[in-house]
Amino acid sequence: MRDPKQRRSPAAPTLASRLRKHSTWLLLLLLLWFALSLYLFISPTPPAAAPLRRSAFLRSKARALSATTAPPVRIYVYDLPDRFNRDWVAADARCARHLFAAEVAVHEALLAYAGRAARPEDADLFFVPVYVSCNFSTPNGFPSLSHARGLLAEAVDLVRTQMPYWNRSAGADHVFVASHDFGACFHPMEDVAIADGIPEFLKRSILLQTFGVQGHHVCQEVAHVVIPPHVPLEVSHELPEPEKVRRDIFAFFRGKMEVHPKNISGRFYSKKVRTELLQHYGRNRKFYLKRKRFDNYQSEMARSLFCLCPLGWAPWSPRLVESVLLGCIPVIIADNIRLPFPSVLRWPEISLQVAEKDIASLETVLDHVVATNLTRIQKNLWDPMKRKALVFNRPMEVGDATWQVLRELEILLDQSQRRYVRSWR
Repeated sequence: MRDPKQRRSPAAPTLASRLRKHSTWLLLLLLLWFALSLYLFISPTPPAAAPLRRSAFLRSKARALSATTAPPVRIYVYDLPDRFNRDWVAADARCARHLFAAEVAVHEALLAYAGRAARPEDADLFFVPVYVSCNFSTPNGFPSLSHARGLLAEAVDLVRTQMPYWNRSAGADHVFVASHDFGACFHPMEDVAIADGIPEFLKRSILLQTFGVQGHHVCQEVAHVVIPPHVPLEVSHELPEPEKVRRDIFAFFRGKMEVHPKNISGRFYSKKVRTELLQHYGRNRKFYLKRKRFDNYQSEMARSLFCLCPLGWAPWSPRLVESVLLGCIPVIIADNIRLPFPSVLRWPEISLQVAEKDIASLETVLDHVVATNLTRIQKNLWDPMKRKALVFNRPMEVGDATWQVLRELEILLDQSQRRYVRSWR
């Protein structure tokens, strides 16, 4: 019989049991590390220094854009003192109607926009309404933007000191309009514009500007959206639909054409392109070229098959928009120009582009189009949605120019978010 005092002591833990116990803890630690790493890796919320922020709704549920869906970008409009905007319109009514009036039209459309952020903390972007192109010419007729940089700097200082949102991203989520010739450089002469460059305080912001060219240019070295020049709504409303007009003018141009291209400014206007047009086709009966002003010139455009759109000081011209609205095929003579809203308008399908050096061959080019694909181009051009995309309605309408601007801003937001996430990873 066994001695009761000689009880078996508890078995010592085996190596296998110790390994199982440590493996369990190791597995838990690995799972915890993996979950934390995964969260940090794919987390959609960037740190406060991110250049562009997205609302929680937009981060969690992307919405596809369509022809009937409003762009989901939420934009807050600063309520600046009237000296930055409304006072200019009150002083001169043309401020809201001339070719640079997109700065006014966008502001007014955004104020009535149903998706406008009522509170700045809910916004994806911030719109700073400063009108710098209202006083666009001096008494002698030359463009004047001498006040632009000072007025913009004052507005930025006000925004920066009174609200915290500019400082959060150094203005990267703030939007301005630069509707003059060379956009964000704020000068009408290209050599001076390039020398001046974009104001330092705007270099991280988003600019809506009529100026755009392919490739490198100092005046577009900033996040920007190319927008159309402003044309009053009645341009297309006062004339018949494009397809119902008799077009008895082959090629039309009315505007500044200098016999001696080097004018009083000391610069070659239009890089001499308009002068060459006059020299080559001034006596050609197929070309209706006029140098004098005529208030009802749009009725002439409506009668024309082709409307010549040569560059002026800058590559773009309001004729681009007027031609489309009136169903006249734009003939763009401005090398390397970037045109607004290309994904919607598909400019190669509704216009012609002729190189500046090929002025002498212009008649041959136009004759070839008439003989081959004139009907197809006109059909594309006469689509009402094309015309609507270039018009700044007030209030904004689905598919119009301001709507297209919001769509482009939404794309910029998405691209910025993706770039930031990649760099953060």
